[in-house]
Amino acid sequence: MSLDDDPLVRRMRPFGTTVFAEMSALAVRTGAINLGQGFPDTDGPVEMLDAAVDALRGGRNQYPPGPGIPELRAAIAGHQRRFWRLAYDPDGEVLVTAGATEAITASILALCEAGDEVVCFEPYYDSYAASIALAGAVRRPVTLRPHRGGYGFDPDELRLAFGPRTRLLLLNSPHNPTGKVFDRDELGLVASLCAEHNVVAVCDEVYEHLVFDGEHIPLAGLPGMRERTLQISSAGKTFSCTGWKVGWVCGPVPLISAVLRVKQFLTFVNAGPFQPAVALALGLPDAYYDGLRGQLGGKRDRLCAGLAQAGFDPLRPWGTYFVTADIRPLGGVDGMEFCQSLPFRCGVVAVPTQVFYDDVDAGRHLIRFAFCKRDGVLDEAIARLATLAVTGN
Repeated sequence: MSLDDDPLVRRMRPFGTTVFAEMSALAVRTGAINLGQGFPDTDGPVEMLDAAVDALRGGRNQYPPGPGIPELRAAIAGHQRRFWRLAYDPDGEVLVTAGATEAITASILALCEAGDEVVCFEPYYDSYAASIALAGAVRRPVTLRPHRGGYGFDPDELRLAFGPRTRLLLLNSPHNPTGKVFDRDELGLVASLCAEHNVVAVCDEVYEHLVFDGEHIPLAGLPGMRERTLQISSAGKTFSCTGWKVGWVCGPVPLISAVLRVKQFLTFVNAGPFQPAVALALGLPDAYYDGLRGQLGGKRDRLCAGLAQAGFDPLRPWGTYFVTADIRPLGGVDGMEFCQSLPFRCGVVAVPTQVFYDDVDAGRHLIRFAFCKRDGVLDEAIARLATLAVTGN
């Protein structure tokens, strides 16, 4: 290899700068309202913030234990029992990670050999594809398509995605970017296929407390699934602290042990003074969780109404921070081009979802907006978007 060649390994060359970084930079450059990247613009509960300050000033700034501090692992196990009736031993079945992203990456790296296949639903969060590529594995996407105002999938297409090389199923519910919440019948089919093909399920459940319609049902709670499931979540979305990067993975000892053996060579440990603060937050009363869900549900309704008035066809999400919208009623045909021009047309940034598909045409006409913003910011964004309908842009 000469110095003029691309030194990056071939399997990672398709992955450039993430669309989130690209669109956020566009927001800064144009002064547009950023409804592209999914982070809130308010801080989390004051009790949690105070606990972090106390930890910073109380000498908890060195390496925490590799699996995470005992009080956080105990709090995570308590959270799983309290909300999902799932019992995990904090000593051996709970692992603290640098956010859910590291938990997913370490799980895939730990469990997939080169050439193994990973079934996932598209559109998928961009780190999924990169993590699968890092492992030298092969993704087998099943497409979620607009259906009855939301998203659904073809059961036969899911069945055909499983085969003799299938090693993992990667499931995100509530689902980013579509806002889909998989129902019990859909999860039952997923579980039966995992059992039939002896497949491990890696479940990204970071939006577990942000369900506005329906209910969140952990796949690990279905019959026979606990022993073949890694259940992943994080503090970032639930407690509005995305920059802390405190996540976790729960599962049976053999799977957690495998993930830990990889994780220790990624970040080793992280977020020492934030771990006790997250432990405290996980024990907050139901009123906190109910209040968060209620506030974000109202923001969802606010933005969906505004998008419809602006001329979009919004697909009402059942959960998460996000709403996707069809740009075709406004004359749009390509989401990337539409999102690149939107800041100049009305001063708002969104994200094209086509970049999250292998079947690009399935998502070319859809874009994603985040509604995890202050009401005043949302109202200003809605007012700006309304000019698209007024001007016919």
